[in-house]
Amino acid sequence: MCAKIQPRRRGLRIAVWSLVAVLVVAAGLVGVVLWQNTYDLEEERVSIRHGGHTLHAVLATPKDGRKRHGLVVYVHGDGPVSATHDDGYQPMWEANAKAGYASLSWDKPGVAGAPGNWLDQSMDDRAEEAAAAIAWARARPDIDGDRIGLWGASQAGWVLPKIAAKTPVSFVIAVSPAINWLQQGRYNLLAELRADGASAARIKEEISRSETTRRLLERGATFTEYVRAMGGDADGMTADRWGFISRNYTADATRDLRALRGVPVLLTLAGHDTNVDTADTERGYRGALDAGGVLTVKRYPDATHSLLKRSIEQSNLKITLTALFSPRSLFADGFLDDQRQFLDHLGHGGNSTP
Repeated sequence: MCAKIQPRRRGLRIAVWSLVAVLVVAAGLVGVVLWQNTYDLEEERVSIRHGGHTLHAVLATPKDGRKRHGLVVYVHGDGPVSATHDDGYQPMWEANAKAGYASLSWDKPGVAGAPGNWLDQSMDDRAEEAAAAIAWARARPDIDGDRIGLWGASQAGWVLPKIAAKTPVSFVIAVSPAINWLQQGRYNLLAELRADGASAARIKEEISRSETTRRLLERGATFTEYVRAMGGDADGMTADRWGFISRNYTADATRDLRALRGVPVLLTLAGHDTNVDTADTERGYRGALDAGGVLTVKRYPDATHSLLKRSIEQSNLKITLTALFSPRSLFADGFLDDQRQFLDHLGHGGNSTP
């Protein structure tokens, strides 16, 4: 009888200790996740009135004990983006905080319960929205109104100079911006086709489809006409999206960039950008801004359009695991530090240099 009980007790002890070990490891992993996703800043939900509706925003402030801070105002790229970009902005907000800058961002209209529909906006609408947010920030006693600048990614490239034309800004950080909407679209189409290893026949077909779309836009075609011209295949296009493209397809930053002359600009470009022709973007920015001596260009050879490391972005599993256990490591090496140093330099009264 005893001989049978002892092995059972040993088995029970092994099972208990195995469970304890699993729980300890799990608790450790949870601790790592919490630690890695804790940032040295204070986040506050704020409301900003604009055009008869309210922007649902987040103000992220450094925990440095100072009563006043400079401010980085975030201007999103394309798509239904929330104020925190699903927490993707927080590593950047922390870098800003280390340089003594707060960060301000808001949900796009129609996103996360915010009123409106971002697809109803033009680039000018987006600039008016940001100008209203800056006016709100300047009225706050904890924000230094002389140190308010912009951060914008991708589509924001058409918005940033429009904002600067409406209200003074002390700096701009432009991440993967394009110059011309139609040229960017053609570049993106061909880059993705090449990446997919498309045949010559398919490339010819897609170019023809793209040219048809351009002609429809130029003559102000309705969404119904677009679907008909595509043979009944909308290919993911919606009426709202068609309206958004129709309002904005003529966007071109070439002339608008003049509004940034004399403003310190950090231009951030990726080596593996299939969305934007970075060579064309750099030419455009240098042509408009180099004479003022305030343009800084930073290139990240191993980065994608979103400035994530290419090796990480290519794998959904790697993105998920890195976001959980080391979110600051998602970005290209040097990306966060370069933005902090750019702001640091401004904070000490200097200007950026090429």
